[in-house]
Amino acid sequence: MSSASVNIVGAGRLGQSLGRLLADSGCYRIAGVLSAHPESSARAVAFIGQGEAVGTLAALPAADYTLLSVPDGAIAGLAEVLACEARFEANALVFHASGAGELDLLAPLAECGIAVGCLHPAYSFAEPARAVAGFVGTPCALDGDEVVCARLAALATAIGGRPFRLAAGGKAAYHAALSVASNYLVTLTELAGQLARQAGVPDENVAGLIGPLMRQTLENALMLGPAAALTGPIVRGDAGTVARHLAVLPDDAQAAYRRLGERTVTLAAGRLDAAQRGALLAMLRD
Repeated sequence: MSSASVNIVGAGRLGQSLGRLLADSGCYRIAGVLSAHPESSARAVAFIGQGEAVGTLAALPAADYTLLSVPDGAIAGLAEVLACEARFEANALVFHASGAGELDLLAPLAECGIAVGCLHPAYSFAEPARAVAGFVGTPCALDGDEVVCARLAALATAIGGRPFRLAAGGKAAYHAALSVASNYLVTLTELAGQLARQAGVPDENVAGLIGPLMRQTLENALMLGPAAALTGPIVRGDAGTVARHLAVLPDDAQAAYRRLGERTVTLAAGRLDAAQRGALLAMLRD
């Protein structure tokens, strides 16, 4: 059985990583690789170990799959140009790898009768070699029709991913979930560290103070569920401690603490009586 051919447009860290994973799978063969600069295409081909570096979209060979691993803002424009200039096999599938971008970014191709989809690996591709080595088990969100999702699921599985399908129009909520889980965890780490230093904890001890607690709490939340893992003054109904926190928080952290506190009261609702909930919300909304 011959392997399916794949073109890669955009040979940055994501494109290189997925290209190498596809080539190593033995189920897919990299055909053409196109990047913004010829030297980038050549480096990507060298890393992937397969494919031909090409200089224009029109020079891309016909392929079964075309991956658009370009910045989100470039996808729609690229799709328009591809619809006019590229050659596609009868069963061609073009897919992008954006976590936030909807499927309609590829509308110009769909209007030409080309199958379109999205495969987004929930993974950090900071360095291609490390990404390839650690990719197995990565969740891969799919978007597209039934046939497209089946093809992309097979592709994701072949490279070691765990594919799942998003609801129609679910991209924004999906990407927001990832951003909250990743970006805001970093922001909370910074805020907790700032408060620890305000309390007199030496810089060199801050990570050792908050790190183990954050790791343990996250593990509990993932294993037990957020409601069961919740501890602290809010779930105990301790409005007095919350008031003391608010009294020492810097002005620029007040709003974040209050909004997160309200959300935490909602999460703890089953463990608080009406008086406790009322006291806490009054304190947080003051």
